[in-house]
Amino acid sequence: MAPTLTRRSLFASLAAVALAGEARAASTLPDLGLAPEFTGLERWYNSAPLAMAGLRGRVVLVDFWTHECINCIHTLPHVLAWDRDFRAQGLTIVGVHTPEFDRERVAANVEAAIAHWGIRYPVAQDNSFATWKAWRNQYWPALYLVDRRGRIRYRHFGEEDYDVTEAAIRALLAEPARM
Repeated sequence: MAPTLTRRSLFASLAAVALAGEARAASTLPDLGLAPEFTGLERWYNSAPLAMAGLRGRVVLVDFWTHECINCIHTLPHVLAWDRDFRAQGLTIVGVHTPEFDRERVAANVEAAIAHWGIRYPVAQDNSFATWKAWRNQYWPALYLVDRRGRIRYRHFGEEDYDVTEAAIRALLAEPARM
């Protein structure tokens, strides 16, 4: 069983070693197992289909969301900022749009939401919940942070703790790329 850290203890651990270097902060993040592949997706927006294996060498933030979820809408400005601020440093964000309501299954509605919010990162439409199930996800929104080796190192469900998530992103980006 993977070690469990509370949000406060994780943030405190990351902050405590920040002065010594963000690369060492990554060592405080637990290894939550190999990231599952994307599977059973109906459509990709802003990208050709992606595979986790093809993203090795990059830090990946997988964001399970749906365009009518108010909590997802609240997290979106932070996710957009992380894409803007960290893409060039090696962060790839992949949105996995998994619908809660029938109207969220309609490709034109998903495409309109992506355009409305100015989302530039890849978004996969997961109407069958295949990727959702592969990741054993249960929440909207849900963030999973994957290191360069393809290991899940951080997850967060719901809103808030954006500083903790950003600290984890920074730590994994600073971690040496050993494959």
